[in-house]
Amino acid sequence: MTIDLANQMATTRRALRDQQQYIAPTGSVASSSASGARVGPRAGGELSTSAGTRRGPRAGRVLGEVLLWVAALAGLASIALVILAMTAHITLIMFRTGSMAPTIPTGSVAIVQQIPASEVHVGDVVTVDRPGLLPVTHRVREVAAGSTPQQRTLTLRGDANAQDDTAPYAVSTVRIVRYSVPGLAPLILLLGDPFVIGGFTVGAASLIVWAFWPKDGRRSRRDEQAQDAATDAVGPDSRP
Repeated sequence: MTIDLANQMATTRRALRDQQQYIAPTGSVASSSASGARVGPRAGGELSTSAGTRRGPRAGRVLGEVLLWVAALAGLASIALVILAMTAHITLIMFRTGSMAPTIPTGSVAIVQQIPASEVHVGDVVTVDRPGLLPVTHRVREVAAGSTPQQRTLTLRGDANAQDDTAPYAVSTVRIVRYSVPGLAPLILLLGDPFVIGGFTVGAASLIVWAFWPKDGRRSRRDEQAQDAATDAVGPDSRP
């Protein structure tokens, strides 16, 4: 009888050991002894949750960085224009009429540089200032001597006009057109609108704050929910 009791206890211990091999201590289900691999609900939950939670913040950070680079480039362009205006006397002008079409159509933006009137030649497109009126940008038709060695009298005409301007212009300096870009004036006017600038500023600031706002708390809650769902799918822990 003693031998039978010892054999029964040994059999019970072996059964308990075999059962523990198939039940993970943390509640995860182990695979068969032939595969030797374990798949836990938490591991699966973390993989699925991390992929979902990282996609949004990563896209937001990329968009925020792009906006920062655009703002930085715009700032550098503004600084460059200021430097060019102070050192090389280069500025921008916008064409609101079509008097220089088709060479420079309405809505174009031109890069102009101030030069002495003595350097102007027939065929140049120049901008001259008119007292009490807006500047005019037309092509030079004739260059005559002025009342001083530095002064010239210019006869101008727009490419789209049939006649010369009403009167010649006596000038000492002019702004010669170096380059023009058609259709750029409406964009510059739009970007100069205070409401548009305010909207871009608020939108960019909101995206940057959203992209870099800490998401650890929200990610932890999602991980816990995914883990709870996976645990419910597996079932309660089996204890020997």
